[in-house]
Amino acid sequence: MRLCTVVIIALISVYPLVSKTMSVYPKLGKPLTDAINNAQAGDTILLHAGTYIEGLITITKPITILGQQRPVLDGDNKSEILLIRSDSVKISGLILRNTGISYLYERAGIRLEFSHYCVIEHNIFENTCYAIYSGKSSHNIISHNSIRGNSTLDEASAGNGIHCWYCNNYRIEYNTIEKQRDGIYLEFTTESQMTSNRSEKNLRYGLHFMFSHHDKYEKNIFKNNGAGVAVMYTHHVEMYQNIFEDNQGSAAYGLLLKDITDGTIKDNTFSHNTAGIYAEGGGRIIVEYNDFIENGWAIRLMADCTDNTFSKNNFLGNTFDIATNSFSNYSVFTGNYWDKYTGYDINKDSVGDIPYHPVRLFCYLVEQNPPAMLLLRSFLISLLEVAESIFPSVTPDTLIDSSPSMLYIA
Repeated sequence: MRLCTVVIIALISVYPLVSKTMSVYPKLGKPLTDAINNAQAGDTILLHAGTYIEGLITITKPITILGQQRPVLDGDNKSEILLIRSDSVKISGLILRNTGISYLYERAGIRLEFSHYCVIEHNIFENTCYAIYSGKSSHNIISHNSIRGNSTLDEASAGNGIHCWYCNNYRIEYNTIEKQRDGIYLEFTTESQMTSNRSEKNLRYGLHFMFSHHDKYEKNIFKNNGAGVAVMYTHHVEMYQNIFEDNQGSAAYGLLLKDITDGTIKDNTFSHNTAGIYAEGGGRIIVEYNDFIENGWAIRLMADCTDNTFSKNNFLGNTFDIATNSFSNYSVFTGNYWDKYTGYDINKDSVGDIPYHPVRLFCYLVEQNPPAMLLLRSFLISLLEVAESIFPSVTPDTLIDSSPSMLYIA
């Protein structure tokens, strides 16, 4: 009983029994800053319509700021806008704009430092170098925000839409991000989930993450970025039901895999990318039930990829289905549907009776000598590929689908 009394007294000393709500209107001075300074833990600030130019505003207590009719916090191209150094802060319904560019410091519309159990939702970010920057924080929710960068900037001048560094247990969902450097950037961020975000027209990657383990990405759209998604130096990542579309350029990929292990890539759509998946140094990755539609290369699988399984995927209208730079193959292809497969199915079990070799001779030659791409439609190359299909001598004889599907896999 005595212990319960001590706990209750401790809670009362931290959070008042009755939280209050205060309204703030634009006026001379720093009305929002003053309201934050006067607020107690658990209070709510209703920020009414208007423009607030107050420089950097720091929050060090668990409060809620709710925008009424979209008030604007303007950094006047001179500073960050909100700095959160408290747990249990909620920011909703604001427009944050014009942080300006700094080449020495990552200016953000909202920065979270050592903050946990915060919610950033339903805000609009316009012309902020970094929209949301999180460092050494956990269990935060970033949801339903609209982020739009400055389309005139280059990679050196632009920042990322949502940037997480040494974070864990994040939920990033239902955000739209465009015209940033990277739409979403995660580094050393674990046990987190990215769901139903739309990241497009970003200068570098729609999503970029490094050393970020045990994360899950599902139902996101990565469209028309410099490259769709880059997964680097990571293990145990799950990517389900995402769309990788129109990520095109000389070094563009729908999905770049660099030194990752124990991942699952399932039920995704890769369409109209220069390369659907580019894999280098990957191991024990399961790639299944994906659609590869009208890409330049559906999959580029480098020689150092081992123990990967590609099964029950659909390959439709790609210029090249599989490319590799090695005579050897250390991955398994089985049960995929290939629109270029010309085999037969005598016993009518919907499985081809002869194996399929998905690596074209010309594709292998291009991997060794890229300028050869100029001969793509030439009659000579067609003759060589017919000869190679009858008497294989150059293409990897171990890279085959031994049981190709005769039917499109729904």
